[in-house]
Amino acid sequence: MKWRFAFLAAAISSAALADEVQVAVAANFTAPSKLIAADFEKDTGHKAALSFGATSKFYAQIRNGAPFEVLLAADDETPARLEREGAAVPGSRFTYATGRLVLWSAKPGFVDDKGEVLRKGDYRHLAIANPKLAPYGAAAVEVLAGLKLIDALQPRFVQAENIAQAHQFVASGNAELGFVALSQVMKDGRLGEGSTWIVPASLHQPIRQDAVLLDKGRSRPGAEAWLKYLRGDKAKAVIKSFGYEI
Repeated sequence: MKWRFAFLAAAISSAALADEVQVAVAANFTAPSKLIAADFEKDTGHKAALSFGATSKFYAQIRNGAPFEVLLAADDETPARLEREGAAVPGSRFTYATGRLVLWSAKPGFVDDKGEVLRKGDYRHLAIANPKLAPYGAAAVEVLAGLKLIDALQPRFVQAENIAQAHQFVASGNAELGFVALSQVMKDGRLGEGSTWIVPASLHQPIRQDAVLLDKGRSRPGAEAWLKYLRGDKAKAVIKSFGYEI
């Protein structure tokens, strides 16, 4: 009987300590974050409530009082800006992943492994995320400028609000090909359907994606546990399986 009461007390105590953390997640990190959140809940008892979208929109929402406790951004500039402006906890920022850019088509065999389709391919539309708002879009423009193709291809651009929408344009066939995140075309640790050119990282600035503890997450056990978990080996293995660099 004493053992049962002790077990019940421990269970109640554990439930009382469990917390739900509100996490704003960059659209390109949707799939890995869902897997990490499931493991996080199993391993810690805390729950991560994930919201997905454009980092620029999350910035505006956070500055206007949105209840997010952690931001997983698509860049390293936004978390640093929030830290400078007093909306994030100083010293909590770190790079959780470095993204890779790919040129992708839903059509098998359409994109070659050197990206020559950009010069020689028969296509009308090239999807690209808004370079003013999306780091992957900015990287795509940098690549095209370096290849001296920006002027020739700009009339073919189909501009998306964010990288998730750019992927949708290509997946739906509204654009024959487009620049998206490698994580969006990975499945079970390998490239999925369609055809892909993994853009050499040397052709654009690194896409460093930083996480930061927001002011509303200060001293919240779930928020602090989430950031700690994100830096652990189990989460890193998931992140790598989607083509990110650590």
